[in-house]
Amino acid sequence: MSTNEQYNEISLIKACSNGDNKAFKKIYDKHSGIMYSICLRYMTNEDEAKDALQEGFIKVFNSIGKFQFTGSFEGWMRRIMIRESISFLRKKKQLEFSTDDMEVYDEPSNYSDAELDVDEIQQLIDKLPEGYRMVFNMYAIEGYKHSEIAEMLSIAESTSKSQLFKARKLLQYNYHKMNTRIHENK
Repeated sequence: MSTNEQYNEISLIKACSNGDNKAFKKIYDKHSGIMYSICLRYMTNEDEAKDALQEGFIKVFNSIGKFQFTGSFEGWMRRIMIRESISFLRKKKQLEFSTDDMEVYDEPSNYSDAELDVDEIQQLIDKLPEGYRMVFNMYAIEGYKHSEIAEMLSIAESTSKSQLFKARKLLQYNYHKMNTRIHENK
């Protein structure tokens, strides 16, 4: 971000915290695409992601005066969107964490000839059970620590770790199955 862009964003944040709706619209226009993709990563469908995005931006607008200008503004909004997505799933009773032991798949780990694109990888992540997907996204993509995930999701740290382990194993297994199908169809 250039100095002018940074200054412009600071000005927008300050204007927005003073109730300037035009400034908030500019913030929304600039950040809504990336924030929507974050919500969509946690939701099961686009309508739910849009609802979480809307609620998240309401929270951004209502609490923008609390932004301390330490760290990135986008990171601050990202945390709000993730928390709103979690809250949305809790309200819908869609947030579940598997306590069952899953079968550990022993598939070959040589995937050097794989040809999956980003959309196919996202499809694999989207097919994970809710708890696995939530923890995987928070840990592997957002960079949260297990202690932070546990606090945000109101689960034990060990549950976060086991959900991540199971998510990775299931991703590896499904990745191998998809890769095998791709090579069989050639």
